[in-house]
Amino acid sequence: MKRVVGLAIAFAASALAHTAGAQRFEVSFPAAVHAQPITGRVFLVITRDSAPPPRLRAGSFTESTPFFGVDVSALAPGQPAAIDPATPGYPIASLRDIPAGDYWVQAVMNVYTEFHRADGHTIWAHMDQWEGQNFATSPGNLVSAPQRVHIDPGAASDVQISLTHVIPPVELPADTKWVKHIKIQSALLTKFWGHPFYLGATVLLPAGYDTHPGVRYPVVFEQGHFGLGAPLGFNPDSFPLPPQYKALIESYNLQPGWVFARQWMGPKMPRMIAVTFQHPTPYFDDSYAVNSANNGPYGDAIMTELIPYLESHFRMIQAPYARVLTGGSTGGWESIALQIYHPKFFGGTWTLYPDPVDFHHYGTFDAYVDTNAFVAPQRGIAPFNPVSEWYHPERMVMRDNDGQPWLSIRDLSRLENVLGSHGRSGEQFEAWESVYAPVGADGYPVPLWDKATGHINRSVIDYMRDHGYDLQAYLAKNWKTVGPDLVDKIHVDVGDMDNFYLNLAVMDLQHFMESTQSPHVPGVFRYGRPEKGHGWQHVPNSELLKEMAAAITKHAPAGTNTKTWKY
Repeated sequence: MKRVVGLAIAFAASALAHTAGAQRFEVSFPAAVHAQPITGRVFLVITRDSAPPPRLRAGSFTESTPFFGVDVSALAPGQPAAIDPATPGYPIASLRDIPAGDYWVQAVMNVYTEFHRADGHTIWAHMDQWEGQNFATSPGNLVSAPQRVHIDPGAASDVQISLTHVIPPVELPADTKWVKHIKIQSALLTKFWGHPFYLGATVLLPAGYDTHPGVRYPVVFEQGHFGLGAPLGFNPDSFPLPPQYKALIESYNLQPGWVFARQWMGPKMPRMIAVTFQHPTPYFDDSYAVNSANNGPYGDAIMTELIPYLESHFRMIQAPYARVLTGGSTGGWESIALQIYHPKFFGGTWTLYPDPVDFHHYGTFDAYVDTNAFVAPQRGIAPFNPVSEWYHPERMVMRDNDGQPWLSIRDLSRLENVLGSHGRSGEQFEAWESVYAPVGADGYPVPLWDKATGHINRSVIDYMRDHGYDLQAYLAKNWKTVGPDLVDKIHVDVGDMDNFYLNLAVMDLQHFMESTQSPHVPGVFRYGRPEKGHGWQHVPNSELLKEMAAAITKHAPAGTNTKTWKY
């Protein structure tokens, strides 16, 4: 024990020596801007120019300018928070690694809220202000004016930065003839978090909704990241994209907003209502539309509060055959999860490039077999993979369409470490953990792997599987009761070179579905080829809606008049 204490003292002395004489930034706020102490996280962003503001260029995993982050607890007005060479940064690890020169800097205070949850835990996290968990734009966060400074890693100096501005509230879009915005307080989420929580929806109405007051319509629920724009990209005021994007849009079967709007308002579209949900959490811009130990009863809130509210305020057909789902990426996982968890409530899903639906491919690693998320084991597949104790290839989380690596799991883990501690980064890996993982003794999500070493916590993946978040495992376990209600309801699109390797788990799910018996439900799986990345779908949204309308008509109960909404 004495040796351990001695080593700790020596290490602390070494760290102090490392930062002594180094440049540091002291970030504070005046009482006139915020009179009370703040618990949160302070960021310092460094750029070579001042436009756009530096803070708006920080946090992207492949395009971020250097930024650094540190937690503060009850920081009083006038009291400085220090950013120094020991403060973690991304993509530059330390201030010491910034080449000497003149730069623009800007600081941001991401303000946390104290939550006294119904599960007995008290935690601090950022309360979303209807911006979608973005520290750089969240109303109420404090920011400094961009400031020109000289940075010299070899020089000892303190740079003072004052957080003099408060980000104003989000300006909500106005309702129009076509688009309506809904926001309601959730009793279930408010009770769980001990703080007012809200759910929202953006509703896109069909042509003729006002002139056909007796008609009820099928509804497509589109899932995805937080956003206040209209469903399915509807935007009659948008402009054609630059010519260089034309080939990409066509090859991915996408539609610019004005093109889809013209189709939606035109004479040849099935008349349906389209809805997107807003359900940000303190951990991410989206709850994944399910109940979870860390986020609370979002699934129940959506199913028992939000959808009933929408069905009572808009003329939706309140029957399973007329409720269909779609969404891509995060929304892809949500759309198929909602269909699988509630097979009798929804009439089918047209899922696009979903997040991992089988945790044997949790991206590029097998969460049940592998022991480390950062490095791949040598599997000994002769003659190409002879086992070596010295070579351990780095795992990727992102690639280009031709297979070139873009981002490693290690580097994305580093980014999350800078964005927030205790799972509060608002980034992808920790978003999944906030949904799938158990609550730790400290009240925060238990990470699936150590963000410094990559070591996988076996108990966490077992919890994820046992609580139904591995969708393929959930189906296998519950097929006798779930399977009969999934006939003709599963459709999945994904590119064969999905940039996040999501096609691998889709293939796992397809293999399972093709093996199902009593009933046999192979589903419909479509792969974009060749070299189609994240975002590919087999037809544009206007054609996808026609497929949905045909399925709704096919599955309507005998005697149902399905012509009323086809004017």
